[in-house]
Amino acid sequence: MSFSTLGLSEKVLAAVEASGYTEPTAIQAGAIPYVLERRDVLGIAQTGTGKTASFTLPMITLLEKGRARARMPRTLILEPTRELAAQVEDNFNRYGVNHKLNVALLIGGVSFAEQDRKLERGADVLIATPGRLLDHFERGKLLLQGVDILVIDEADRMLDMGFIPDIERICKLIPFTRQTLFFSATMPSEIQRLTDTFLQNPAKVEVAKASSTAETVNQRIVASEPEDYEKRAKLRELIEGADDLQNAIVFCNRKRDVATLFRSLVRHEFSVGALHGDMDQRSRMTMLDNFKKGNIKVLVASDVAARGLDIPSVSHVFNFDLPIQAEDYVHRIGRTGRAGRDGTAISIVTGKDEKALQAINETIGKELEWIGDPLDFSIPVEEKKPRRRSTRGQRDKNRSRRAKTETQEPAVQETESLPAGLEEQPIVPMHTERRAPAPRARGGRRTSQPKDEAIFRNASHIPAFLLKPARSKVQSH
Repeated sequence: MSFSTLGLSEKVLAAVEASGYTEPTAIQAGAIPYVLERRDVLGIAQTGTGKTASFTLPMITLLEKGRARARMPRTLILEPTRELAAQVEDNFNRYGVNHKLNVALLIGGVSFAEQDRKLERGADVLIATPGRLLDHFERGKLLLQGVDILVIDEADRMLDMGFIPDIERICKLIPFTRQTLFFSATMPSEIQRLTDTFLQNPAKVEVAKASSTAETVNQRIVASEPEDYEKRAKLRELIEGADDLQNAIVFCNRKRDVATLFRSLVRHEFSVGALHGDMDQRSRMTMLDNFKKGNIKVLVASDVAARGLDIPSVSHVFNFDLPIQAEDYVHRIGRTGRAGRDGTAISIVTGKDEKALQAINETIGKELEWIGDPLDFSIPVEEKKPRRRSTRGQRDKNRSRRAKTETQEPAVQETESLPAGLEEQPIVPMHTERRAPAPRARGGRRTSQPKDEAIFRNASHIPAFLLKPARSKVQSH
């Protein structure tokens, strides 16, 4: 089958041919005819199968007729992350090279002013993340009454990131007569409820079992000690021992682990970059561009890079941490073995990962192969209690306690230097001495008491200057 049999326009076919593609993938061959028929589509396919082109190509064909008006986009594409939104924009620029389409990208990390100017010119294609789209709508800079086609891409990722309430609100702002295209790699129950609510008699295109992995990816696991420094050493060993490694993405569960692992690989002189959600948009796009161009060999990333990023030549994926959600494993290893290429995915497993590994095996429907000896989960993992950081007051108490211990004097002291009359008296610590109340005189006033006797009676040492008689004040007449 070729693209010419799908009903695409001549301009789109010319752009596809110029991009070097000759045959459509299964999801493209199944979805494109339904999109051109103006039907709602529910597309389910594993990552890396070309879902993006399955809606961009027919949309460009449908947009050849008509013109956008100011602040009223003709089509809307919702993406969960900035990187995915920017990637879809690249697809429209590539395949729409023979068309004069206005494409607007609404994502965070970019000024509102430039985005407002694009909306004022009129957008044939509006690509947005849900939060930034609602920001523009609430500011009165965007009207959604003219949307003819709505695309919800990576719907399961939208669910994971908590965007479902925003999606429901946006769908209610768009005309009921719209065409809705819904794409996802997995179909949790919440996503199924969403499709039942907002899709009208959809054509279901499922080219692979939900949560399945590509057969072109060689998946293996390797055992490691649970300590982070042991896992880092194991990762370096895997990277250095891979003869066919061209480039690799290393996934961590937490952003701080991304930063720590990045610094570790830099110290060991690896060509490495980092990508996580706290980076600003310019830095994220620059890092991805350098990785695609081969300037960076290893990219350490959080799950922000696990969904939909089209980097065709990734040869290896390493899971430094097993994902918390088993379905994220499918998306992570989908960064390699794309478009029929061979890929390798290796996950580091510790004694704490028994449940996570079991969930992954159940999700993908097979047992992952071990590299070397398998891990014996029957051996309990020693739990090391994390060191609690003491407060400033606790540190001061500990410091004074150590100082007292180091400077504590012996119980028996020399008495040669004591003043006369004090040799016979026992030594009593100052803090145990209680003063007797001074006798009261008439009028309720206390009578004076010799200070030397009251305070220094039981002291073990009296400074010499305190033994000098006090000078009386002489009043001048």
